[in-house]
Amino acid sequence: MRARIVTTQPHTARIWNYWLGGKDNYEVDRAAGDQIRQLHPGIGEYARADRLFLGRAVRHLVGEVGIRQFLDIGTGLPTADNTHEVAQRHAPDARIVYVDNDPLVLAHARALLTSTEEGRTDYLDEDLRNVDAILEHAAKTLDFSRPVALILLGVVIFIGDDEDPYALVRRLMDALPAGSHLVLSHTVTHPEMPDVDEAVKFWNEHGTPKLTQRTPEAVARFFDGLDLLEPGVVSCSRWRPEHTNGAEPEEVAMFGGVARKA
Repeated sequence: MRARIVTTQPHTARIWNYWLGGKDNYEVDRAAGDQIRQLHPGIGEYARADRLFLGRAVRHLVGEVGIRQFLDIGTGLPTADNTHEVAQRHAPDARIVYVDNDPLVLAHARALLTSTEEGRTDYLDEDLRNVDAILEHAAKTLDFSRPVALILLGVVIFIGDDEDPYALVRRLMDALPAGSHLVLSHTVTHPEMPDVDEAVKFWNEHGTPKLTQRTPEAVARFFDGLDLLEPGVVSCSRWRPEHTNGAEPEEVAMFGGVARKA
């Protein structure tokens, strides 16, 4: 595992951790993160908006929908309010399977495996592309005859168009029963946010893994065939925001949505 952790090249999970105020990153990650922030000063807000979106989506699914099972792929480094913490706070019997292929995430996986006595958490060191392996392992913890929430936050951006990311998401959702939900977020390219494109260009020249930006319309395609919950696919900061005092939150170039499988 140590051999898989490259400390001489910036890595997206560690930079994300840096922007969220975490300590699981290296000098090379902080330097790259600062350079990206110079190109796009609001980039740190994306990380926070994505994390808050996760919390609101999980609370809705547990409290309003009654979901008790979560398959979280592209988990990232543990921070505050991980999926199992939010879910089990409201439903102690919730079960969560985390999936990531970053060796540093694996090294910290024990922080993701804390659970209530009533519930359960598990972690799989696997790539999103290996759908069959993920489903086989997850079935040891999750009951696929009951609804599952599939969480894909900021992970399909690492799947190029030549790999058909839409087919990957469909295969995962096809394995889940009616009543299951998809929670997905994705960095977008937008005419009104040109500095985002510059930041992504810099990242793809210096960091790993490479990113594929998509338009908001292309992100919405991931939900084809599913029933989108209101307000649809929007800036993560604007998906059912809380404590806004009536003001619409500032838009960020991280779009997300939640949809139900009929």
